[in-house]
Amino acid sequence: MRDSVQAEFLQQLSLIAETGDQVDQLQALAVALQLPVELASNMQTPSRYQLFKTVHRLELRETGKGAPGPVFIDFLSGKAAHRRQFGGGRGQPLARAIGLKKGMVPRVLDATAGLGRDAFVLATLGCAVTMVERSPIIHALLADAIARAHEDTGVREITDRLRLIHADASVYMDALVDSLRPDVVYLDPMYPHREKTALVKKEMRLFRHIVGDDRDGVRLLESARKCARMRVAVKRPINAEPLGNQPADALIKSPNTRYDLYFSHH
Repeated sequence: MRDSVQAEFLQQLSLIAETGDQVDQLQALAVALQLPVELASNMQTPSRYQLFKTVHRLELRETGKGAPGPVFIDFLSGKAAHRRQFGGGRGQPLARAIGLKKGMVPRVLDATAGLGRDAFVLATLGCAVTMVERSPIIHALLADAIARAHEDTGVREITDRLRLIHADASVYMDALVDSLRPDVVYLDPMYPHREKTALVKKEMRLFRHIVGDDRDGVRLLESARKCARMRVAVKRPINAEPLGNQPADALIKSPNTRYDLYFSHH
């Protein structure tokens, strides 16, 4: 299902560089996606979707009437900066969910990296975080955001704790040797599709076009529980069913979100 959705998306995608300098920066992605790189000045008829490399950042754009503005990932401003400064530190629900406390800073594998916001918060709190993302497009947006953030001396110490992997998370976790297993696996699967809210956030709207709905959450949870040394933390909407209807060992709740915890017994 997800492969067919991604294939359909790629058929409508172009790689666009603002200047000749950005053409070179897109070459590796062009090879991975098997798409040519076009200069913005040479573009004829815009494709529906564009991965557009400006002089400042990589953006995912949708064209046409009623299209939202560009989607990009930014750890230096907006929500990421606010959470870094005012997010509540180790007392916030996310930190409690992964077991972060005095004397215990777990190594975390974020198996559904997405926009990278939670991984960045955890890195801000001192955790070494491996982010796994299987979509080459989202992976590229994340890699660009991390590289830009790394240029900021005030944030470099945080980005040094982030490691980004392009892989299917279940396959990656299943293949990890024992010495490389993380203390905690964090899962934030795409929330169940709801017509009333599906188009509210432009990031989620475009992400659904790229990857479709999560259909393999049960397999992901199974791999995570075998992989994690200490626990698996699954982020869910407050009233949603547990992932795969597997009852959690413990819950941590916030107003709109719930973290289902599964403790390791191996």
